[in-house]
Amino acid sequence: MAAPGTPEPGTGPVPATRVELTVSCRQLLDKDTFSKSDPLCVLYTQRPGSRQWREFGRTEVIDNSLNPDFLRKFVLDYFFEEKQNLRFDLYDVDSKSSDLSKHDFLGQAFCTLGEIVGSAGGRLEKPLTMGTVTTHARGRRPAPAVSNGGIPGKKCGTIILLAEELGNCRDVATLQFCANKLDKKDFFGKSDPFLVFYRSNEDGTFTICHKTEVVRHTLDPVWQAFAIPVRALCNGDYDRAIKVEVYDWDRDGSHDFIGEFTTSYRELARGQSHFNIYEVRGDPRRWGQEGTAPRVPVGCPPVVNPRKKMKKKKYLNSGTVTLLSFAVESEHTFLDYIRGGTQINFTVAIDFTASNGNPSQSTSLHYLSPYQLNAYAMALKAVGEIIQDYDSDKMFPALGFGAKVPPDGHVSHEFPLNGDAANPACSGIEGVLDAYHRSLRRVQLYGPTNFAPVVNHVARSAAEVLDGSQYFVLLIITDGVISDMAQTKEAIVNAAKLPMSIIIVGVGQAEFDAMVELDGDDIRISSRGKVAERDIVQ
Repeated sequence: MAAPGTPEPGTGPVPATRVELTVSCRQLLDKDTFSKSDPLCVLYTQRPGSRQWREFGRTEVIDNSLNPDFLRKFVLDYFFEEKQNLRFDLYDVDSKSSDLSKHDFLGQAFCTLGEIVGSAGGRLEKPLTMGTVTTHARGRRPAPAVSNGGIPGKKCGTIILLAEELGNCRDVATLQFCANKLDKKDFFGKSDPFLVFYRSNEDGTFTICHKTEVVRHTLDPVWQAFAIPVRALCNGDYDRAIKVEVYDWDRDGSHDFIGEFTTSYRELARGQSHFNIYEVRGDPRRWGQEGTAPRVPVGCPPVVNPRKKMKKKKYLNSGTVTLLSFAVESEHTFLDYIRGGTQINFTVAIDFTASNGNPSQSTSLHYLSPYQLNAYAMALKAVGEIIQDYDSDKMFPALGFGAKVPPDGHVSHEFPLNGDAANPACSGIEGVLDAYHRSLRRVQLYGPTNFAPVVNHVARSAAEVLDGSQYFVLLIITDGVISDMAQTKEAIVNAAKLPMSIIIVGVGQAEFDAMVELDGDDIRISSRGKVAERDIVQ
């Protein structure tokens, strides 16, 4: 028998390493007639012992590029003793729909996480092929790999995978840059400049880590300040080379290279000073477009552009880039706040619109079966049972929207499920479920589907507690298309500065594309010209 305090064999935690994957592609198929493909990469994983592929995540969409360097990374736990199968599918995105079957399939590649980590420099190149049997994202039907004209086994470009172990640095740096007298690249106007940041790798290659916005029609741009984890810039190595490239944006994706400079986090941390004014110089190896760069040896000195030097004997550079401001602060995790005493307040809002179907019929999403939970109850139980562990008093305000309520039958978009407007809180998830079932028997499902009232309801509570002691989470469960998109966007933008988050769970078979628009992962939502301070919708 093991001594007290000695872990039993096989019962200890399995050691894992957090690994960040960066994805790039070269020479993708061009599926667009009048422009280049707009690629997206989707990563799938398999659980140990399972043959089923599960979607792990997606990169951003890059417009008009056959050689994309995706900015969004995949972070996975690497287990040395396990075979962790990965599948990367590439699509040409043709619309805002999240349904992959509506986009053109560009190819796929299979490998294991161990293959990437074990490759020289953690860098693995594999050919993309159309595949022979391709499973759709949700495993329900074949993907359009062959049906859209693809030939099974045909090579269709290369995928480049780079793995790096994540450091423990949790600092976040906020930087702002401007430039002066950049080269004019547009024939009929000034340049449209933007910056691309790369961190160096051990093998002399570079990995993209940030891209600024485009500032139109100027040779003297001032870019917006941006926040970036120090881990993304240098992974905690303050002397690691950081390369910054300057481009002139072109609508067709063939962005013109203006020049580049090299710095480090240690240099940037000096802030605004003469140390952080950089000459932008051209490199004769860079006649290509953005994305063809990242293989210049670390520390390579700036190279004068020979074409410009022949035309201008006094050529010095292609402009200067100046660091305007630098600040750094530690990024606190959810666990840090919980340990610090922050209380979580969980509120539920349920869709009672008529599109859910008559609750007395088995086809309704609100059907009260004596044998099993309906779709709403299952979603509430699945999410609620996780969140309730962080709510100290286990009292959850529960609201409904989109129904005619007694006694006068008026339409309400924030009525209490327990019937008590003064105190809509229910005891535990079971209490919420009981109140939900009672409400189905006393209200009439109606419409429309308005989110703004329940968002504003929780925002009013969050606005009263701004000292960090409480955080508010709103769970919205709905069956489909939102009716008050403009008002909801405004409510979310206003709530983004408050201590609250929103989780939207869709049930049923309706289209949920509008919900994706509220999730600010790709584009931060805005209303009346005001952009949300942070992404609070999941």
